[in-house]
Amino acid sequence: MSDAAPTPIRTGLATLEGAGEAEVRAQLEEFDVDAPLVGIVMGSASDMEAMEKAAKELQDRGIPHELRVMSAHREADVVAEYAKSARARGLRAVIAGAGISAALPGAVAAHTDLPVIGVPLSGRLTAAGGLDAILSIVQMPPGVPVACVGLDNARNAAILAAQILAT
Repeated sequence: MSDAAPTPIRTGLATLEGAGEAEVRAQLEEFDVDAPLVGIVMGSASDMEAMEKAAKELQDRGIPHELRVMSAHREADVVAEYAKSARARGLRAVIAGAGISAALPGAVAAHTDLPVIGVPLSGRLTAAGGLDAILSIVQMPPGVPVACVGLDNARNAAILAAQILAT
């Protein structure tokens, strides 16, 4: 056995000084390489058909994502916890679809510093064909930014999320 210092091992993530190859491999196995990078949330299960278009676009691009239903009104604490833990769980952007009052994108943005992309959704209860949802997402207060794509255009939200990840 030599007294020379071990050669640092480069992993692409970090240099592990003095670590043996087996130790590095064991540490790398702890990383979940399939962990979602984009969260897709919607206020109601009835929004799933529209929001699955974002999931399909991300899937086609090979971008890991998760899909969840949570209401900004009926489950405010769930939304807040989801948003607060998003970065720690590895997310890099959140797509939030909502109709009517469309509070979900703003509620998510209020609790995270990640980019939030709002998808206004039309439906039988929306006013003026979805104008209420569009205005609710576009008119965010200073300091709580939410990007907004076109009405029912979850696919564009996924494309924007992919562009954000590429930067």
